[in-house]
Amino acid sequence: MKHPFPKPKYRLSLPLSLLAAALLAGGITLLALWCQPNSFRAVASGFLRQPLLIVLNALPAGLLLLAAAALLRNVFFAGALVNLAVCGLSIANRVKIEVRDEPVFPRDFALLKEVGSALESYDIRFPLPQIALVVLTAAALLVLGMFVGCRPFPVEKLRGWGGSLLGFAASLAVLTGLIFTLYASKDLYQSFQVSNAEYVPAVFNDLGFPYAFCHHFTTYLVDRPEGFRRAEAEGWETGDRTGLGKDVSVVMVMNEAFSDLTDAPAFAWGEEGDPLANFHALRQDPHALSGHVAVPGFAGGTANTEFDVLTGMQTNALSASTTSAMRVVNRNLDSLFRVFGNDGYATSFYHPGDNWFYNRENVYRWLGAEETLFAGDMENPEYKGRWVTDAYAAGLIEALFEEAEGPVFHFTTTIQNHMSYTADKYGPDYVFPPVETGAALSEEAETLLRVYVEGLRDADAMLGRLWRFFDGREEPVVLVFWGDHLPYLGDRQLGYRQLGIDVFPGPEGQENLTAYKTPYVLWANDAAAEILDWENAAAALDLPETVSACFLGAAVLELTGRGEESPWFSFLNQLRRELPVAQKSTYQLADGSLTGELSARQRELVRKWRCWSYYKLQYKELSP
Repeated sequence: MKHPFPKPKYRLSLPLSLLAAALLAGGITLLALWCQPNSFRAVASGFLRQPLLIVLNALPAGLLLLAAAALLRNVFFAGALVNLAVCGLSIANRVKIEVRDEPVFPRDFALLKEVGSALESYDIRFPLPQIALVVLTAAALLVLGMFVGCRPFPVEKLRGWGGSLLGFAASLAVLTGLIFTLYASKDLYQSFQVSNAEYVPAVFNDLGFPYAFCHHFTTYLVDRPEGFRRAEAEGWETGDRTGLGKDVSVVMVMNEAFSDLTDAPAFAWGEEGDPLANFHALRQDPHALSGHVAVPGFAGGTANTEFDVLTGMQTNALSASTTSAMRVVNRNLDSLFRVFGNDGYATSFYHPGDNWFYNRENVYRWLGAEETLFAGDMENPEYKGRWVTDAYAAGLIEALFEEAEGPVFHFTTTIQNHMSYTADKYGPDYVFPPVETGAALSEEAETLLRVYVEGLRDADAMLGRLWRFFDGREEPVVLVFWGDHLPYLGDRQLGYRQLGIDVFPGPEGQENLTAYKTPYVLWANDAAAEILDWENAAAALDLPETVSACFLGAAVLELTGRGEESPWFSFLNQLRRELPVAQKSTYQLADGSLTGELSARQRELVRKWRCWSYYKLQYKELSP
């Protein structure tokens, strides 16, 4: 059978062909790294400090190139093809990070239908310079391949299609073997220094997209906990009850990147300049509780915090590898929606983003929300720059209560203050107020802070608006307002570094809880305070200054008298009193001390928590 490609005028020997393949693999890898949403200089510096990363990132491109070269019998044609494939994936990763704050995983190939939805409904900013260079490089390689090819394989029997297919298969077999051995190694993957081990996009950027992508071929969404026994977990699922709670509506608002970092000593706000004036005032209300929530991630991972609060499960404990919590939900689950719904409440979830974000349109149905409202369903949404405003989201909540005929459980996740915090966030002519700080800020850091703080002002205005609205209503309402994660303030935490705010891991990678703490305020209007017997209920709740996000929802159930309606949430409230904060490797005890070592009793409680979570995710059957 005649080979379909033209015969080039010049042919490279086998050694020169292999050398060309190695050089092309290196060049394609560098181009793929340049396509990432990072500082290429910073990544290159990290690679020079950890040279093994260069090899781990280049190997996949090299083996794919050899496979294609064997099939096409031309190393430059192969280079063009691999360049488009590898760099195309890298560009897709960049776009996905900017759109969803999440990198591309191998399992995303099962969700390709989302691509069409994203292209149709989302204002995607494609990296045109990177795309142009990738296309031009591929075109140049194609042209070069028309003139320069490869000499036939020295072994005559392998010169035909049989040899091409053998070379193709052998190269892919080696790559597959490496993926399941070298690239699968968690110890190796976690041995490299990264700027933020808890923020997945940062890990992908620092380690290189090709290496990180290959590593995740062998990771699992949910790991089976050690000692899990299905029969044991089934035995814990007894004692569900309804009707124990007080008829008090609950509104939970998780505000995008809401933080109290502007309270840091580096800032010097006057009385009129305080961007958190409403938050500070509400904390002083006699019917308010406030403190901090320890969220799953730093500078990203909104949906993970939603998952933790609503289910009481913990994203960081689901898998030894990084996991997006919404991806693990594929069945009906216990959640706050179901507890309140079983008591006759109208339950709803609003998010002024797209319904396909993190598969929320299905996830919230599985969590038991009766009503969901996304950007595509909203009438005349108001935008400030790229995102729907917090003011508009507040108006939706007010409208919900104007029409409600009974108690309501409602959850809103806002979006306005989503990254990126660039000078054009709200349009080219928008003037941002100055940031009052005594810190010596670079121009980049000052821009990041001006833009972020402007969004923070709007978030605080939303809180103040809801406070005044519910304060003036006769029906009893509890309002819970907190942040999903701290903001992203530049590569390698530029803004935090210049402000003198320590969000960095310890010398041996120990978790720094400061990086995960966002403020919360829990407030009851006068009617709710009377029904709940506020002083006694608040005292009995015994909330510490900092509590993990996975315990916040359970605490709300207890406050409203529903602490014993669900055996799962009842257990979480017991665990909260023992271990109020639980991160991956750091625990905060009831006395406020931090530890990485638990007592035998505490280890058993955590084991039960993990096994029970696994049972719910994998086995428990619930009716819609």
